[in-house]
Parts: sequence; C-alpha cells; structure tokens
Amino acid sequence: MKKNTFAALLVLVMLPFLGISQNSELGNWIIVFGNKQLNSKWNLHAEVQYRNYDAIGDLEQLLLRTGIGYNLTENNNNLLLGYGYIKSENYIGQTEDKINVNEHRIFQQFITKQHQNRLNITHRYRFEQRFVEDDFKMRLRYFLSLNYPLNHKNLEDKTWYLSSYNELFINTQKDLFDRNRIYFGTGYKLNNAVKFELGWMNQIFSSDSRDQINMIAFINF
Repeated sequence: MKKNTFAALLVLVMLPFLGISQNSELGNWIIVFGNKQLNSKWNLHAEVQYRNYDAIGDLEQLLLRTGIGYNLTENNNNLLLGYGYIKSENYIGQTEDKINVNEHRIFQQFITKQHQNRLNITHRYRFEQRFVEDDFKMRLRYFLSLNYPLNHKNLEDKTWYLSSYNELFINTQKDLFDRNRIYFGTGYKLNNAVKFELGWMNQIFSSDSRDQINMIAFINF
C-alpha cells in the first residue's frame, strides 16, 4: 500500500467535520475496556467510562457496559449481545442545577477487522434499544477505526501507534441525526494483555459541539 493511503483515509474520516462549531467545551473521559476470551469462539466484554464536563470532578455520565460475543471467524468477525447502564447528570438550562437521568440499554453489534499492510481497520455496526427513564428509543451506530503502528510493521508488543476513529449515531425516530464523534490519539501496546491510548475527541450535536480528552486502557484477561 502506498504511503499516502493512511493520510487519505484520515481525510475521508474527517470530511464531516470541516465545519466544526466554535462553541465547544473541553471535558475528560476516562475509559477502561476489558475482554476475556473464553475459547476460540466465545468472549466476554466489559467496559467502564467515567465522563466529566471538565477535566475532573464534574460528572457528566457514568457508563457501565457488558456483553457476550461470538467469533464467526478467528480475530476478524464478531457478533455480540450486550447490556449497558448509563447514569447521566444533565445541567438544567444555563443554571448550575443538574437532573439525574438513568438509562438501561440493550444492544447488538457486529465487528469486522481488516489489515492493509501496516494499517489496521475496524468496522463496528451497533443497534441499540434504549430505556431512558419512562421513554423508549432506538438508535443505529457506525464506527470506523484506523490504527497505524509506528516503530513496528504490526501491532506487536512494545509498539507505538496512531489511532483515529469516526462514529455516526442515527436515531430511528424523528430527528434522525443524533451525534457524530471524531477522535485522534496516540497509543502504546505493552503486550497482548494491555495497551493504552491518549487522544482528543470532538463530539458534534445538531446545535453545538464538545471536545473531550480521552484516556483509554484496553485489557485482555
């Protein structure tokens, strides 16, 4: 693959964001992803996300997610059925007061992975059934991730890499566009069990946008 392929793919991911709003605030997300491979076919997924409006101390959301997955083909195609609990603390208008919102979420997803020389590509398709207090909603999500190793040809032990993704959220009811996320970061794969990332994410809503610092750990048990 030519050297400009990765740059071209990054540009493709960024296209929806060329007009990003200037009305953006900086928050911080601390994220831990866990995966337990039970055998060659089955795996367990666990996830904790602590999301802040500011750098720390002003809770926006606490997200807990888990699921059981099945590999259709080894390391390339995975089906997963999952459940998530989300506690949100939403500000009321322009005041300093907050309201707590609880959500229970069931979701189904399909992940497929591809390798083009040094470039690692992941597609994730997710369908969510959301029980938000007394309301019921459904949502579709498409996630495209690109990882590019820097000091090795592959994502092996002790590898630094560049990471980016774009995720589009589509409602099934009125107001089809829900949000869009774009992320750029740098990661380090310590070994097959642990890797870390630090990056910047911009989240676009219909009327504004927000910036978040992402601190991410991936752990295979």
